[in-house]
Amino acid sequence: MHADELAIDSALVTRLLATQFPRWADLPIERVEPSGTDNAIYRLGADMAVRLPRQLSSGDVPAEEFRWLPMLAPHLPLAVPEPIALGEPADDYPCRWLICRWLDGENATLERIADPAQAASDLARFISALQAVDPTGGPAPHGRGGPLAPRDEWTRDSIAALAGEIDVDLVTAAWETALEAPEWSGPAVWIHGDLDARNMLVQHGRLSGVLDFATMAVGDPACDVMVAWKMLPAEHRDTFRTALAVDDATWARARGWVLSQALMILSYYSMETNPTLVLESRRWMREVLDDLG
Repeated sequence: MHADELAIDSALVTRLLATQFPRWADLPIERVEPSGTDNAIYRLGADMAVRLPRQLSSGDVPAEEFRWLPMLAPHLPLAVPEPIALGEPADDYPCRWLICRWLDGENATLERIADPAQAASDLARFISALQAVDPTGGPAPHGRGGPLAPRDEWTRDSIAALAGEIDVDLVTAAWETALEAPEWSGPAVWIHGDLDARNMLVQHGRLSGVLDFATMAVGDPACDVMVAWKMLPAEHRDTFRTALAVDDATWARARGWVLSQALMILSYYSMETNPTLVLESRRWMREVLDDLG
């Protein structure tokens, strides 16, 4: 999936467990599919999951999640991963890695959500609760959660790379509209940074959990408002926006974040390397462009 991807398989997970957490080394190990873009995920026994960064460039995300998730979890209305153990780098694997409690549920694809209006309210409630947590000492934005302007060159490069597949003039105009929105001037708040169907769980037709806090930070709330176009039908976005009291500038920046992310994904992945994410990104971009008329 990535040119610099680390070699990760079940044998590696077994070796890491045997060396660092031998009490779990004999439990069954099963790779979780569809595979994540940033982490390889394995189910460990019946009630645990092992997450291993796919790239050395991912930074020390496992340590950040191990530190912050236990602090955030009690304040949130949806289940989030509960870290159990933090693995250290080894001779055959250069990154820290994480063991968490397994969360039951299925990816929150649109067809699995029974009531989109309820989902809009549940998403707003989760984001509002996350934003209300004391941000003191929280991680600074590392990509998401900062201004849109630093993404301008990458986004325009992605537009150029997709020239044969998209309406360049239309998409460029949509991106420039987002760039014109004023930057966030309010207090920095906690953000998840990557709310979409692949990182949320549903049970019995209703949202039940939020996964993968690798992009969590304290920054601009627009990054989490992206979920309005990623997971909600157009007719239910006002419910979400009203519940969160999103101002016009934040709404515009959030649209820009969705568009930029979709373009970068489509210029990086293909139907051969990550078909699920490619199809999702095409849909996100359609939703943003339709919203802009």
